[in-house]
Amino acid sequence: MGFGVPAALGAAKARPEAEVWAIVGDGGVQMTSFEFSTLVQERANVKIAIMNNGFLGMVRQWQQFFYNSNYSEVQIGQPDFVALANAHHIAARRVDTPGDVDDAIQWARGIDGPALIDFVIGQEENVFPMIPSGATFADLIEED
Repeated sequence: MGFGVPAALGAAKARPEAEVWAIVGDGGVQMTSFEFSTLVQERANVKIAIMNNGFLGMVRQWQQFFYNSNYSEVQIGQPDFVALANAHHIAARRVDTPGDVDDAIQWARGIDGPALIDFVIGQEENVFPMIPSGATFADLIEED
């Protein structure tokens, strides 16, 4: 958590010809949003896709599956990510309807330099597959 943006910056510097995306949660990106200035300074062609559900999503998902949806300390506040990106001179937009996803991705791909898309998703969207702690691939949990 918090590794996506700096890792993408490193990948973009190592492979400047490659298309590099950081796909991050709203909690994780808050841990490294100060790197937005570095992206601009280094002219890194990194696209940031925030999966914004207002939760520490991975922890919330574990609490849903293994603790009977007894959520504790996982709902988070957040800044306006579009305004934050703009303050760092990064092109940004928010997407809150599924029909706008493809257009937003194409828009970001057309930006020469960093761009950010704040994808607002359902609060209880899950990431699959997942493997419970201490389990093997035989215990893989997949979406119904």
